[in-house]
Amino acid sequence: MQMLYNSDSYVVVQFEVPEPDGAPAVPPRHLGGFEIVDKRARTEIYLRGAVAASFQRGVQALVDTGPDAEALDDFIGGFTSGAAQPLVQH
Repeated sequence: MQMLYNSDSYVVVQFEVPEPDGAPAVPPRHLGGFEIVDKRARTEIYLRGAVAASFQRGVQALVDTGPDAEALDDFIGGFTSGAAQPLVQH
């Protein structure tokens, strides 16, 4: 688990799940994903698979152009529209 981004609006955490011992190396599988917490709406969403890969490519493209926090927040906000899981403090 690694926190990738933290702003007034969002927290993005990446989860990497190691391949099980003895798992075939081909075809490569993307295990893990990204959890996005919308601080203002107090919801979270977990992205995995093709959606996580799309999110990662989009963030990388933004990072390569040197965006500001507002541009990153706008991009991340496009993925949180389906966030229905409320935040619960344990």
